[in-house]
Amino acid sequence: MEVTQVLFNAQSIDGTVRKNAEESLKQFQEQNLPGFLLSLSGELANEEKPIETRKLAGLILKNALDAKEQHRKFELVQRWLSLDATAKSQIKACLLQTLSSPVSDARSTASQVIAKVAGIELPHKQWPELIGSLLSNVHQLPAQAKQATLETLGYLCEEVSPDVIDQDQVNKILTAVVQGMSSSEGNTDVRLAATRALYNALGFAQANFSNDMERDYIMRVVCEATLCPEVRIRQAAFECLVSISSTYYEKLAPYIQDIFNITAKAVREDEEPVALQAIEFWSSICDEEIDILEEYGGDFTGDSDIPCFYFIKQALPALVPMLLETLLKQEEDQDQDEGAWNIAMAGGTCLGLVARTVGDDIVPLVVPFIEENISKPDWRQREAATYAFGSILEGPSPEKLIPLVNVALTFMLSALTKDPNSHVKDTTAWTLGRIFEFLHGSVVDSPIISQANCQQIITVLLQSMKDTPNVAEKACGALYFLAQGYEEMGPSSPLTPFFQEIVQSLLTVTHREDAGESRLRTAAYETLNEVVRCSTDETAPLVLQLVPVIMMELHNTLEGQKLSSDEREKQSELQGLLCGCLQVIIQKLGASEPTKYVFMQYADQIMGLFLRVFACRSATVHEEAMLAIGALAYATGADFAKYMPEFYRYLEMGLQNFEEYQVCAVTVGVVGDISRALEEKIVPYCDGIMTQLLKNLSSNQLHRSVKPPIFSCFGDIALAVGEYFEKYLMWAMSALQSAAELSTHIAGDDELVEYTNSLRNGILEAYSGIFQGFKNSPKTQLLIPYAPHILQFLDGIYMEKDMDDVVMKTAIGVLGDLADTLGSHAGSMIQQSVSSKDFLNECLSSEDLMIKESAEWAKLAISRAISV
Repeated sequence: MEVTQVLFNAQSIDGTVRKNAEESLKQFQEQNLPGFLLSLSGELANEEKPIETRKLAGLILKNALDAKEQHRKFELVQRWLSLDATAKSQIKACLLQTLSSPVSDARSTASQVIAKVAGIELPHKQWPELIGSLLSNVHQLPAQAKQATLETLGYLCEEVSPDVIDQDQVNKILTAVVQGMSSSEGNTDVRLAATRALYNALGFAQANFSNDMERDYIMRVVCEATLCPEVRIRQAAFECLVSISSTYYEKLAPYIQDIFNITAKAVREDEEPVALQAIEFWSSICDEEIDILEEYGGDFTGDSDIPCFYFIKQALPALVPMLLETLLKQEEDQDQDEGAWNIAMAGGTCLGLVARTVGDDIVPLVVPFIEENISKPDWRQREAATYAFGSILEGPSPEKLIPLVNVALTFMLSALTKDPNSHVKDTTAWTLGRIFEFLHGSVVDSPIISQANCQQIITVLLQSMKDTPNVAEKACGALYFLAQGYEEMGPSSPLTPFFQEIVQSLLTVTHREDAGESRLRTAAYETLNEVVRCSTDETAPLVLQLVPVIMMELHNTLEGQKLSSDEREKQSELQGLLCGCLQVIIQKLGASEPTKYVFMQYADQIMGLFLRVFACRSATVHEEAMLAIGALAYATGADFAKYMPEFYRYLEMGLQNFEEYQVCAVTVGVVGDISRALEEKIVPYCDGIMTQLLKNLSSNQLHRSVKPPIFSCFGDIALAVGEYFEKYLMWAMSALQSAAELSTHIAGDDELVEYTNSLRNGILEAYSGIFQGFKNSPKTQLLIPYAPHILQFLDGIYMEKDMDDVVMKTAIGVLGDLADTLGSHAGSMIQQSVSSKDFLNECLSSEDLMIKESAEWAKLAISRAISV
């Protein structure tokens, strides 16, 4: 097969030619994989071949080794490992040879492929000579081979985990990389590749950063590189500093003064990409210190070993003026572009983090800047002053901020309507939103909103919703937080008199021609939802009037005219927003008997609309419509049974939707809602649901985050159908048991610990539902054989000491359920269990009221079981 021509055709503009070429590549791969991969690596290494085909060959090779989906990746790794050894070594030889190609695209592609192979082989102790042969390349000329080798080392550090490479080789890699970065290296490309490689290698340098001399050397070279004449190297060097600030925070003290000088110079004088990274360094230090201070609270003594160095507090007098200067470097059109990020935005974001790190101390440093600039004729100064004010509202105490806000509020309301500049209005509306988010509501003692200014605030916000899309979107956001602040305020809300007007204005916004810009339509619906959610009984009749309005809007999106794919996407986005809005309305009206009674007249029509939405087949909408149906089931209770025959097939589709796993997770949640609503009326559908749920659990293609809700769903079903659950008991218990074994002794990062806790919680909720479902039925003895394992599971998680409060509450509840349902059968087992007593006592003395209540109940159930 003439592979060059086929690869050429695979990039043809002519669809037929392209399709045929892709087809023959696919056939070649299926019929003779080693030959296929060999000819691709040969193509990549061959200097005679055109660069387009070499690049594509490399890309196909890379995709044959790695994939985004876990299960697919696993298959590809196994496939490579089982290839013939001779073929593999020939492929690897071609790849290494390509690193010295004069063509940069070929070298770069080969670097990535080598790293992918290394990521598969090194953990299996294969290709042990790779790192040695790469390192011997670093000392070679020509420069291009050196550059490609450093690039490869960088990718390699990204692909493999630090424990795979022994310290001796790590030292050699770091030496090569740091030497390549140093100012004595004459070739810019080599120096750039080395600096980028260091970024990926930092995670391997734990031991080197613990050694003063080695650390000093690395830091010196990185700091020197921030002064290199080539802008890309300066940017890459600052990226290394940002990474060092979070990875090796506790080692930074000796260097922090120098780093401040370097970053300050870059922020003031350097090109934007470099200046942004220099600001990012200080944002990253803030993140570290915020985490440390949150974890330990402010209550540690000066000589304790808490690793907070208060770098930000010490740098404040110089850091804050530097950040305030950046706020004046706005771009003319920064509000128009969704993903815009520039120096002024980065500076404001960093200022906000500084405020959260040091609290009250920042206020006196920023107030003079605000006072000086807020009324200046140049829009940049007014906008910067407003942005500075908005940025420091989270962190300092209300006592410190409220006097300032009381002075500023009237001024800002007037600026929002009268300032001639759109940027200033945009930032003013954003700042008002921040004021309402952090300084308004039940948490604050002295309210900033009074009867006197409430009317004015609402008038101004509703007027601003008619402004340009970006200003209107921020005004919606401010109204959102205004409504949210009144949620806890008791039976009457100051917003009640304006409710009708607010809802009307928001609906008008959703119909604006330009509502698609700046997320305006979405913001208007989110705000409408919040206004409804936080409304009081007084406005319930008005919420009821909203039902037919939103139903009509949803109905209009379903009237099928032929749409282009772009319009169809907009339409499903709108359907999603409308379903979300109906969900909030259903929850609100379903929460009290009188409104629920009136609302029921619409239930059939609403359900009909949701079923039509499902027929449209769009994932985003499915999720929203599912959630709304969950709310409807909760509100209608047992009456929901009449919708099941028609709805069931969509429920099944949702449970089978592995691709869009969020839809699957939401559907599992809705099965729980429906079980609670229907109770024993769900029995006719249980076989189908349980079969699908068990199938989902055994699949390795379903995202792991869906598994915990599936377990809790078992509990909901068991609770709904009681002893009828017997026919699924063996399967469900066996799935629970294997998951329970998996979920103990997992060591890992925070994300894994969090997942493990949600998994345990799901398993415990299942046990709890099953035990409560069987309680008082003649069939409780069926559960006795499972009790020892459950107690063992509880012992296991208690011993590991890493459960969160939610798991603790569910776990102590399960101990109570066990005693409550099995009585004397459980009594003796609980007495023999290793840690039940300690666990119970720990929960009884918990600060958390929910845990304490669960424990009191469990204690009662256990003492009853033991005394029988």
